[in-house]
Amino acid sequence: MEITHFLEALWQLSLAMAPYILFGLIFAGILHEIVPDSIVTKHLGNDNITSVVKSTLFGIPLPVCSCGVIPLATSIKKSGASKGATLSFLISTPITGVDSILATYGIFGWIFTIYRVVTSMVIATAAGILTNIFDKYEQSETTAVKKPAFSSAAPQQMTSFSMNAPKAEKADTEETDTTEKKSFSFLAAMKYAFITLLGDIAKPLFWGLIIGALITVAIPDNLSEILKTYNWLSYLIVIVIAVPMYVCATASLPIAAGLMLSGVSAGAAFVFLSAGPATNTVTIGVVKKMLGNRSLAIYLGTIVIGSILFGLGLDAIFDASHIDPTSLIHMDEHGGIIATLSSIVLWGLVLYFLLKPYFTKKESCSGGSCCSS
Repeated sequence: MEITHFLEALWQLSLAMAPYILFGLIFAGILHEIVPDSIVTKHLGNDNITSVVKSTLFGIPLPVCSCGVIPLATSIKKSGASKGATLSFLISTPITGVDSILATYGIFGWIFTIYRVVTSMVIATAAGILTNIFDKYEQSETTAVKKPAFSSAAPQQMTSFSMNAPKAEKADTEETDTTEKKSFSFLAAMKYAFITLLGDIAKPLFWGLIIGALITVAIPDNLSEILKTYNWLSYLIVIVIAVPMYVCATASLPIAAGLMLSGVSAGAAFVFLSAGPATNTVTIGVVKKMLGNRSLAIYLGTIVIGSILFGLGLDAIFDASHIDPTSLIHMDEHGGIIATLSSIVLWGLVLYFLLKPYFTKKESCSGGSCCSS
């Protein structure tokens, strides 16, 4: 593999991703200023199904890709959202979006569109619920290990007594927080976006771009022929390619349509539409750092298994209905000055945060960021 080919792939990947990441950062910064942390904690902070469903529904209409969602998810996690709610938001947001829903309808029609939205909700909700269940189990195990160190009766009364007092303080804190957030500051929003959040994700973002470019270079040119030859195994081949690859929900549509026109089944194309936008090497690295290995396993497992099962289901629907799902409208390529400037700005900021520890004696990670090493 020539170095020039790799650098070209890296630059093309940056052009595709940078505008969405910067938009996600700005949106997250503004959201952080407008929405009080107490509201996020109230609606998304509980380890229950309701918070997961709310998080899923909140994420569906947002036109944010799998990289743009990273700063948003980091932000709501910092504001007090549970692991399950954060994970369901991370999955539901990039798979769909208002722009993507309309484009899906334009290319594939209403059956495919409704199926895509509903299945993304199911996958995201399942991942969130599983995460909360296993997180509770992990917490109860930790509590069980710590309990024997104390004697039984007296400490239990102290615990129930001490748990009442902090609640009043928490309510006061939340009220203060709500009051503070009423005055919007654009400067504070940008500081939060480009210093706090980007500082957290700079390292996994850098390595994700590098690995993503390497994978892009390694994909064979005759991909469609390979997928057509292996029939149902095309599901697995598509998953292997789609999971680490960066592609936004809207940009995945012409690729999926191209696969279908080349003879790949609608179900396999759906697998790409579902798993491709939901994951990439960057998001995988951030999920591991932010939520842990167990949540990462649930994240990848639900997306992979859910995408394949729903892909098989879609093929069954089309076969039973005798519908030929082959309608491609147009291929859109985006780039230009905005993408170029966004890439330059993003790389400048990422390299700044990576090189900063080498040029300053200050403690890196004051307060413990979720994605720094």
